[in-house]
Order: sequence, then C-alpha cells, then structure tokens
Amino acid sequence: MNKPEQFKRTIAFLLNALILVSLSLVYAYIWHVNYNTIIIQPFLGKGNWLNIAIYLVLLYFFSRIYGANRVGYLTKSEVMYSQILSLLIVNVITYFQVSLIGRGLMAVLPFIVMTVVQVGIIAIWVFLSSYLYFSLYPPHRTLFIYGNEAGTMLEHKMSTRSDKFRIEASIHIREGLETIQNRILDYDAVIICDVKTQERNKLLKFCFDHSVRTYITPKLSDIIIRGANTMHLFDTPLLLCKNMGLTLEQRFVKRALDLILSLLILIVLSPVMAVTAVCIKVYDRGPVLFRQERCTIDGRIFKICKFRSMVTNAEEKGIAQLATEHDSRITPVGRVIRKLRIDEIPQLFNVLSGNMSLVGPRPERPEFIEMYSKKIPEFSYRLKVKGGLTGYAQILGKYNTTAYDKLKLDLMYIENYSFSLDLKLLLMTFKVIFQRESTEGFSDVIVAEREDEAPEEPETKEEKSASTERR
Repeated sequence: MNKPEQFKRTIAFLLNALILVSLSLVYAYIWHVNYNTIIIQPFLGKGNWLNIAIYLVLLYFFSRIYGANRVGYLTKSEVMYSQILSLLIVNVITYFQVSLIGRGLMAVLPFIVMTVVQVGIIAIWVFLSSYLYFSLYPPHRTLFIYGNEAGTMLEHKMSTRSDKFRIEASIHIREGLETIQNRILDYDAVIICDVKTQERNKLLKFCFDHSVRTYITPKLSDIIIRGANTMHLFDTPLLLCKNMGLTLEQRFVKRALDLILSLLILIVLSPVMAVTAVCIKVYDRGPVLFRQERCTIDGRIFKICKFRSMVTNAEEKGIAQLATEHDSRITPVGRVIRKLRIDEIPQLFNVLSGNMSLVGPRPERPEFIEMYSKKIPEFSYRLKVKGGLTGYAQILGKYNTTAYDKLKLDLMYIENYSFSLDLKLLLMTFKVIFQRESTEGFSDVIVAEREDEAPEEPETKEEKSASTERR
C-alpha cells in the first residue's frame, strides 16, 4: 500500500502498450498476408510501417476517448466494453482505408477473423491486467466523513466499487474535528462528503500534512474555481473566474460545428428517421412528432422536437410529469426508440434553427426548472449556454441522477468548455447509447433530498435567511 504513485502510472502504461502492440501485430499479419500482396502496387518497407502506425494511432486515440486504457479506474466490464468498441470503430475505419488503397471494396472475411481474434486477446488482457493491477494495488482502507443524509447515498454508490474502495468506517462531522483527525491516521484514504467549507479545509490540510489520500465531493463554488484562469501579474497569484458563459469566439466555433455536424448526421440518419416515422404511425395512427416547450440559454423558451414515444394523451390533465423507469405511458415502439436514443434525432432540427447545440446541458421544461429552482436556486446556472443533445450529465450520469448532481456535471462542462471537449463528448455519446444505465427513466426521487451545500462561515443575515428557506 506504500508503493509510490508513479509506479501505478508506469504499470498502467506498460499494460496499455502491451494491448495496443498486440492488436496492431494481429492487424499487421492480416494486412501482409491478405491485402498487401493483392493491391495493384504492393506497399514496401516504409509504406507497410506507415499503415501499421496509422492503425496503432487510431487504436490509441479511440482508447483514450472511451477510457479503454483506464485499468484500475473503470470496472473490468467497462474496460472490456470500451476496448471492444474502440476496436470495432478502428477496424471499420481501417477496412475502408484498405479498400481505398486497393481502389475497390476488399474481402471482408479476413477483417472479421481478425476482429474475433483481437476480441479474444482483449478478454485475456482485461482479466490478467486487472488481476495484476489489483494484486499490486488492493482497495484503500477508507474512512467516510459526511455532513448529512446525502452522504449515505454516496457511500452506497461507492460500495458498488469494492474493487477500488473499501469503506471500513463512517463518521459524522458533528463528532468533532479532533476526534475525526485521530481516526484519519488509522486509514489509507478519506472521503469527505458535504462538510462545511471551513471544516472541510481543515481536514484537507490535515490529510495533506499526513499524506493521506483524500476524495471530496465538490461544491458548486469548487467547480467554478476549478475553471478559473491563473494570473501572475505580481508576486501574489490570482484566479480569474469570468462567469460569462462562452466567449464570442467560442460561440462562433461551436455554432459552426453544430451546423456542419447536424446536417451530416441528418443526411446519414434519414433512412432511420423514415423507418421510425412509419413504425410510430402504423402503431396507433397518432402524430409522428412530439413538440414540447423547453428552456435554453438565458431562459428563452422554444419548442423541442422529438419522435413521439408515449401515448397521445400522456398528460391529459395538463400536468407535467417526469418519465419513470417503467412508465406505462411509453408505447412498445417508444421503448425501442428511447433505448436507442432514436427519439432524439429530430432535435437536430432544433440545432439547425439555433435553439439548441449538439453539446450542452439538457434543456428542461419550464415547469421543472421552476420546481428544481425552488429546491436548488443555483439551477439557473445551466442557462448560461444553449441546451444540448448530449453533455456530461447525459454521458456520465443517468436519467435518475439527482438534479443537483446533474447541475454539477453541467457546470463542469460550462466552466471547462473547449472545441476539443465538444468533439470528445460527441464521440463518447456513441459509447453510452447501448448502455442500459444511460437510458433509464427518471427515478421517483429525482428531486428528492438535495445534497445541501454547507454555507460558508461566517454567514450573513441574507445567507442565513436563504439557507432557512432552502431547508
């Protein structure tokens, strides 16, 4: 347990280098035996090496995007899924690349055989690498420090990752800092969840002083500060929090990306849209599309467009209702298109019209924003950018993730926006389409207990009043 952290990175690097090289060698063999010899002008030395190098680079790129190289961080099943997804994408790209070189569609059977062999190699690698990693670095003995009931929810989530966390004890912050600090020394790691800033900072400094690994659930202010720019104008460092959403240049680049990609996706998916429209119409003769008011940047209201997945009178009483995991209002056709995210495709027209972006916080209904804002006044922070089809909350969260945790994820996106981040999130969206967790309905407790932010000390009279109202 006292092994230096840098050894973890070295081991992870060697393990990932092993799988990348192994998969590339399989491709090199298939290329040399089945394709290079039948091309009009066979590749020689440097050409062969370049071809294999391109394959290796593509594997590395998609492995990084999908987290396929995160042994010891993701579960074995997640690493396996990410590796196979990366492999399939690279093999499809490479097949067309080989066909382009050969000036015609090449035989696909060698690629199929290659993929089967590579999947077998991946399965063996995932098992052995995980076994080696966790043998060298077993779960940390962890103390869980919490401030309210939200801590029990996080503790339950972390208990599902017994391969990474071993929570041996929990203690409430009201036990006192001195008592907690004495307890910390008996553990390898500490989790601090929803503790007042002043107390949290004291615990953090104590852990830093004693070299104790520390996990912290961030407050909204922490996320804003993390997105700040560092300024060195004099000998006192400054952090600049612009708090303005996206700059003019960022909005221009983002809009250009939205227009180009949404048009391309609509063209490619037009057959899928046509089949979906027919299925919806044939099932109950109702309307194919469903329009609903949503809020986007600065609270502006627009009509979102989706394929109808529920019965026509889903809200016959005119009262807004959240979709639940086993909602009886969802039609059989609707269950399929919701699971595959096909119902979201018409929103590309909202992107073209400028009401939405491809990437951004999910646009909510005005009624729900009002409901969330009563419990979480900071919920309006999401409206600093356009609503989007996908984003951190859709990729990393679930439909039944609490509204407050979704707000944190959305704020992380806003504060760390970049063109490359948008591209990464768009590629990551493809990964979650077929994961069941990412397509679940809202839980009935979606707006249940907010993980209340502990107020800064000392509080002003206004802050105390606002805090009382929230509770």
